[in-house]
Amino acid sequence: QVQLQESGGGLVQAGDSLRLACAASGRTFSSYFVAWLRQVPGKEREFVSSIWWNGGTPYYADSVKGRFSLSRDIAKNTVYLQMHSLKREDTAVYYCAAGSAWGRRRENYAYWGQGTQVTVSS
Repeated sequence: QVQLQESGGGLVQAGDSLRLACAASGRTFSSYFVAWLRQVPGKEREFVSSIWWNGGTPYYADSVKGRFSLSRDIAKNTVYLQMHSLKREDTAVYYCAAGSAWGRRRENYAYWGQGTQVTVSS
């Protein structure tokens, strides 16, 4: 079983950049799909980006394509979400998740971090 820990959230202004990190413990991310989803109060958890740990191209939601970049550090067993040109609508709690199959829905992922708040002010 893998445990996930997010870090890097905070309060930034519109147009700023921020990098989130998701570190795994207990076991590696190997053979998992690792994803970021975000949620604002009263709304469904929204898919942001994902990657298959063993290789492959990151996949992005249309709302973040061209602004967000997903990468991984195999040695550190960590996934990063680099966010540029942040907008107010990016404000949310960002969750790291891992699962055995790819998907855009929260039900696709069995393991979750506690979430990290990202707030973008205008």
